[in-house]
Amino acid sequence: MRLAEFWAEWGWLAYGVAALWAFFEGETFVLAAAAVGAVSGAVNPWILGGCVWFGSYAGDQTWFWLGRRYGPSVLRRFPNAEKKVVSATSLLDRYGTMFVLSFRFLYGIRNVASAACGLAGMDPARFAILNFIAAGIWAWTFVAAGWYLAVCLGPDSLGYVIAAVGLIILLGFLTRAWLARRRRRAVALAGEGPLR
Repeated sequence: MRLAEFWAEWGWLAYGVAALWAFFEGETFVLAAAAVGAVSGAVNPWILGGCVWFGSYAGDQTWFWLGRRYGPSVLRRFPNAEKKVVSATSLLDRYGTMFVLSFRFLYGIRNVASAACGLAGMDPARFAILNFIAAGIWAWTFVAAGWYLAVCLGPDSLGYVIAAVGLIILLGFLTRAWLARRRRRAVALAGEGPLR
C-alpha cells in the first residue's frame, strides 16, 4: 500500500501513526509523508508537523524518565549500550543545552541520549523545556525537508531519491557493522600475543 493510499484510507488515524512512529524514531517516515502531502495533497503538513512534534517529545520524555529510574540496572544488563550512554553523557557534560537541542540529529546516540540525560541527573523541568523546543525543531525540519524535496524533484524522481537515500543508510549500517567486527577481531588477535 502506498503512503498516499494509506493516508486516504486511514484519515486522522494516519496522523496518530505518524505520532507513534516519531515516538520511536521516524525521520524517513516524516520525510516521506511530507513529500506525499506536497505531491498529492493527501497529508496536511501543519497537522503532520504537530503530530510528529508531540510524538517525538513524548518519546524522549519517556526515555528520560526510564533512564532516570532504571538506567543503572539496564546498563548492567546491556554492556554494549554503556558505550553509547558514556558518549552521550560526555557530550551532555561538554555541550549541555546545545546537546539536548541537537541530539535528535546525531547518528548513533539518538536512541540513548534522552535516557543518558535522565541517568546523568539533569533537572527534569529543564529537560522538558529543552526537549519541547528540540522536538519542534526536529519535526518542522523534516516536514519542511520532505515538502521541499517533493516540490523540487517532482513526483517522478521522488521515489528514486527516497530509495537511494534508504540504500545509502542501509549501506552505512552494514559498513559500520563490518568495521566494528574487524576492530573486535583485530583486538582479539592482538590480545592473543605472538604464536609460539
